[in-house]
Order: sequence, then structure tokens, then C-alpha cells
Amino acid sequence: MYANRWVQFWLMGGLLWFLLGIAWMPSNKLYQQGLVAVLWLPTLAFLWSGREHLLVFWRTRRIECMAFMALLLWAACSLWWAVVEEPVRELKRLLYVSFFMVSFVLLRESDTRLSLLLQVSGLGLGLAALVSMLNFYVWQGHAWTARLQGIGELDHPILGGYVMGAAVVWLLCLMPKTLWARLASLSAVGCLLAFVVLTQSRGACAALLVSVLLLPLLMRGKLVWVLALGVLALAMLGFWMFEPLIMSRGVSYRPEIFINSLRLIEANPWGVGLGVEYRVPILGTSRSFDHTHNLPLHIAVELGLPALLLGAILWLGAARVAWLSRRTDLGCSVLILLVFSSVAMQFDAASLWGTPRAEWFITWLPLALATVLPSHVGPGEGCAKLPGQFPDR
Repeated sequence: MYANRWVQFWLMGGLLWFLLGIAWMPSNKLYQQGLVAVLWLPTLAFLWSGREHLLVFWRTRRIECMAFMALLLWAACSLWWAVVEEPVRELKRLLYVSFFMVSFVLLRESDTRLSLLLQVSGLGLGLAALVSMLNFYVWQGHAWTARLQGIGELDHPILGGYVMGAAVVWLLCLMPKTLWARLASLSAVGCLLAFVVLTQSRGACAALLVSVLLLPLLMRGKLVWVLALGVLALAMLGFWMFEPLIMSRGVSYRPEIFINSLRLIEANPWGVGLGVEYRVPILGTSRSFDHTHNLPLHIAVELGLPALLLGAILWLGAARVAWLSRRTDLGCSVLILLVFSSVAMQFDAASLWGTPRAEWFITWLPLALATVLPSHVGPGEGCAKLPGQFPDR
């Protein structure tokens, strides 16, 4: 039978590689090769034996399934008018996304193990945050006012901040029950928060602040209020420390990029095509940018308004099932992660179909985690408090 333990462990190992390899693998090539071996191949190998899981998911989440398949089909069809050097490579990237989403559907009965995997990954990313800070500021000798660049594939301050911010969200929602495990998780959260602040990424900080301040509305207990207020205090301290540096960057042409991106969409509402490189010119200046610095706008520029509509259906569908399960460990994690991602993607993310990378933590990962949640919650189930949540007192 498909759902035997070793198959689940194999897929779990692939997801662990995805979550931790982004920081700990020395090169992107090794990271991608590992994903092929431990995630893409096992997902492909067990498609047939796991067909019952796929059929059940189709029956319960038909609208989202149809939207996802329509989005893939539209992206593939856009290659007819797209001017790209390697169309086959673009199609291969669509398969990567498909396998990633399917791998979570095949693990729908392993939500407890998936929560544990997220906890372990959060601890690993917390350690990576600590090593990154030591490496950048101590061993490399950069000034503390310099924007932190992480290890591995987290060397981009903004995208690295998004990955670590996402880890903060799921660690807080999946806080363990035992004292020592909780202390380890809180230590990891502290390292991750420091990482995000030191990247000086305004988008990541804003997304994390909004997300953490929403936690007391979903989770019970005094500790969650203490954590939310602590993060708020840290955000204020970080702004006070880096205010000259942050304000000196101004708005980084974001309003101009937004307006001119809308002009590109108006000129080509069907999109320029999958994988096409485009420029966003700033009218009245000689400057131009290689993407929209806004994921919804990027989707509309690349694949047009139909893709934007289909993407919105997927996102709202994930939000619906996360809301139904908001009082459970994983449901709360997915819901807050969707909030974090929704805010973060407004500032700098502009990659949807690339190979697995940092942007996937705020695009495909929240959608994939939502596939594990139940589509319908019975009376009382949505408010059940699982052992991983904060206590009432």
C-alpha cells in the first residue's frame, strides 16, 4: 500500500532538504540536485500508488485543483508567444512546482509528522541565522550597520529575511509543550528575529510585525501576548537603531515601479509570456528595473490578468481552509504564514516559476502546506486546542 512508513519518510526527507538546504547547502547546484534525488523522483515514483490520495483531494478541493491546473496550462500556452531561448527549460520548471504541490498531497495523512518536521527545520534555520551573523559580522569583519547576508542561498538580504521570517511564524505557532523543547524553539526564534532585523529588509520586518501581532487573536495564553509585545519592542528598537540607514534609502522607486508596471499590464493584458525577461522603465528618467518588486504585478506582467485571477483563487482557497483550522497547530501556522507572505510579496518578490529558491517560502510553501489541512471542519474541531499550542495560563 502507498501509505507505508518508509515512503512517507522518504518524502519527509525531501521536504527537510527543501527547508534546510536553502541555508546549509554550499551551492545552489547541490541544493537542486538533492531535491531531484529526495523529492522530485520519489514524488514521481509514487504517483500511481498514491492515486487515492490525489482523488480524495480532487473531490474535496476541486475548485483549487482546477485553478492550479488552469494556471499551469495557461503558463505553458504562453510559450507560444513568449520569446525565450529554452522553452523546454520553462516547462521543466512547471513540473517542479507540480511535483512540489503533489508531494504535500501525498502526505495529507502525516500532518503530525509534518508539524514536527517544520519544528526541526525552524531550529535548523535558527542555527543558520546564528552562524550567518557570526560569519558576516565577526569572521568577515563587516560593520554592524551593514546589511546582513546569510549563508548558503540566503545571501540576499531581502530574500534571506523572508525565509527567516517565515520560519519565525511557523515556530511560534508550533511551539512545543515540553520546557526544554520550548526553550530551544524560543532561542531559535530570537536568532531568526535578529537575522531579519539585521538584514534591514523593510518588507520582511513589516510582514513579520503584522503577522506576529495577529497571533494573540488566534492563540490563547499569556505567553503569546508576551511574545507579540516583545517582537513589537524589538521592531521599535531595530527602527531606532537603523532609522538613518532605513530612511536614507527612501522608498527605492517603489511608487514609480508600481505605476509603470501597471502601464506594462495595460499594454499587454495577456502577459509577455512564461520566462520572458522584461524591464520596468521609470518614465522621465534613464532608470529601469528588471522586475516589478511586487509578486502580483509580476504575475500579471509575465502571464497576464488570467494568471493573476487564477493565482488569487488559489490563495483565497488556501486562506479558507487555513481559517477553518485556525485553532490547530498547523492551521494557525498556515494562516499566519499566508498573512506574512501576502505582506512580504508586495515589496520585492518577483519569481513564481523559477527552480526552488528563497521566494518559494512565501509563494508555493504556504499553498502546499494548505493542501494538508482538512477542507471541512466539524462542530468544535476548528476550536480544538492541540498539545503544541500555548496553554491557557
